[in-house]
Amino acid sequence: MNQPTMHCITLCLANAFDFKKLSERLLASRRANLFKDVLLIDHDNGYSMVFPYGVVVHWNVSLDDRRKLQTQLLEFATDIHEIIEEDNFSYKVNAEQHRIQFDCIELASDAENKNLVAVSHAMAQSIKLSSFEKHAQDTIETTKHLPKSLAKTGKINLSKKALAKIRGQLFLTNSDIILKFDLLDIPEFFWEYPEYQTLYTQMANYLELAQRTNILSKKLETIHVLLEMLADEQKHHHSSTLEWIIIILIGVEIAITLIEKLTEF
Repeated sequence: MNQPTMHCITLCLANAFDFKKLSERLLASRRANLFKDVLLIDHDNGYSMVFPYGVVVHWNVSLDDRRKLQTQLLEFATDIHEIIEEDNFSYKVNAEQHRIQFDCIELASDAENKNLVAVSHAMAQSIKLSSFEKHAQDTIETTKHLPKSLAKTGKINLSKKALAKIRGQLFLTNSDIILKFDLLDIPEFFWEYPEYQTLYTQMANYLELAQRTNILSKKLETIHVLLEMLADEQKHHHSSTLEWIIIILIGVEIAITLIEKLTEF
């Protein structure tokens, strides 16, 4: 017997949630279970998986229920995204085996909702990785004129303040992603439930998490190189300024000496 195809949607709503306070609120007001680093919300016909880093994964949840939950989530969110990123999949349950192809997830059973938790971890990491990728790429795009200017003219025609602001933005992007890079490691959930890691790995491979993480690492290296280049340029500007100050002071001293010599005659 063919099982109905249902809808799964992953949303990246914010930079993070105040997970402790959010969990306390939802555990008190909804049918919910707290696992390691994920809060499972039980709706009438589906589930929502809420992650501390601003992501929620909905499994067969109606639009009305998604909106009601989102309103609650945003009360505990920091750095809410103006543009909400989303990924969409279809899924079936009671399949012959776990399988993922053509953006359709087939699960042998959903009676054990930890199957959904396992897959949700990979999907949540994927959309968070997409956010990191976009942030890094946008930063590189807005600063790509700097190496061109240096190659063409031998210097960067920006004021010290403008250079400092760009360095600050590059540093924020670099540190923000690196400090959260552990989000892309195997979640701690699987330390407690290792039997579900195979399903997680299957989804992570489908979403190419490892390959994309390597590419992101290379982008961060590019940002790091830009940071070093701007630091060197600022040092050069500072050294040039000091050199000119010294030259001017020497010139003034020579002029004063000449004037004194001339007045003696």
